[in-house]
Amino acid sequence: MPYKIIGSQCTACSACEPECPNNAIREKDGTYVIKPEKCTECIGYFDDPQCVAVCPVENTCVVDSSVPRYQA
Repeated sequence: MPYKIIGSQCTACSACEPECPNNAIREKDGTYVIKPEKCTECIGYFDDPQCVAVCPVENTCVVDSSVPRYQA
């Protein structure tokens, strides 16, 4: 399942945007969002999702269970 950013917790630090290998993360209205159709959970690039790895606020980048899992 792709990841999503909890907007109310996002500090807009921008750490996640350059780390995303799929350019799925963008700034919107002062916080960052992940486009689910572009998120591959970093499969094929990294062992762990990079948005989760670099986010300074715990549990801000979380699995979006409302969207089907990425199929390679």
